[in-house]
Amino acid sequence: MSAAPIALTIGEPAGIGPELAVMAWDALRKEVPFFLIGDPAHLPAGTDWVEIAAPDEVVLGGSALAVLPHRFEGPRTPGLAQSAQAKGVVAVIERAVALASSGKVSGICTLPIHKQALQDGAGFGFPGHTEFLAHLCDTPDVVMMLAGPQLRVVPATIHIPLSEVTAALTPELLETRIRITHAALVSQFGIPAPRLAVAGLNPHAGEGGKIGHEEQTLIAPVLDALRKEGLRIEGPMSADTMFHAAARATYDAAICMYHDQALIPIKTLDFDRGVNVTLGLPIIRTSPDHGTAFDIAGTGHANPSSTIEALRLAWRLAHATV
Repeated sequence: MSAAPIALTIGEPAGIGPELAVMAWDALRKEVPFFLIGDPAHLPAGTDWVEIAAPDEVVLGGSALAVLPHRFEGPRTPGLAQSAQAKGVVAVIERAVALASSGKVSGICTLPIHKQALQDGAGFGFPGHTEFLAHLCDTPDVVMMLAGPQLRVVPATIHIPLSEVTAALTPELLETRIRITHAALVSQFGIPAPRLAVAGLNPHAGEGGKIGHEEQTLIAPVLDALRKEGLRIEGPMSADTMFHAAARATYDAAICMYHDQALIPIKTLDFDRGVNVTLGLPIIRTSPDHGTAFDIAGTGHANPSSTIEALRLAWRLAHATV
């Protein structure tokens, strides 16, 4: 069991990340040891913080937010991203991954970035955080899981138009998503024999080929092959009957075919406490399931619930106590 703390990256400094870090520390100071990597000049005025030189200086129950300083160019401008700060934002993420890879932290929790600002100021060439982390960890195949108190979901395809889902959804992709999810549930979530529910692509899971054939020709053969290896998998299932309470009690995670099929049910069940978990990395990574919220940055109106849950989950995953 690692006693190393969690590293929290500040994300876009003009967004709500800095104030979320302070709110999370207020809530978790006696529960989860973590520290912030970022520029303390971007924290809300009056924040109690203490500079640390290394993660092992973090003290659970300390009197101030621990900060591993990483200076950004330019002043604090809540709600207005500055391209000059983009390279610093990227460097903070790289620094956190290096600490996790060396075992100096138990895992990382990443506050939201603003991709356009990173593209403009740092030539950021990745669709988002997840792909950048996969690059830094030299891990080609990773999976996005959204985890909440009542449901865990994995979309097989993510940020692509619905019209492109069928072409993107290959047997190889689906098998990889399922295998990575299964392995993470065992190794990180501490579930020895995970139960997986796999949704169909079409309404009523194709209804025997009457409303589409992908269930019969693509999804079912993959599931059959994995069952023969001993994986506990149900499906392809009709997505409209998978997410009520009785159905959720029968599985540990649901594999869905596209973004909204997965995210609508979890956000409906608990909008504020969903956590993004990257599966398949050699390190633990969580993040709150929302963006930079420039419109409320600096106002003190940000909701820290998802960040609090993301830090809690990172700590639990590090100790396999989920």
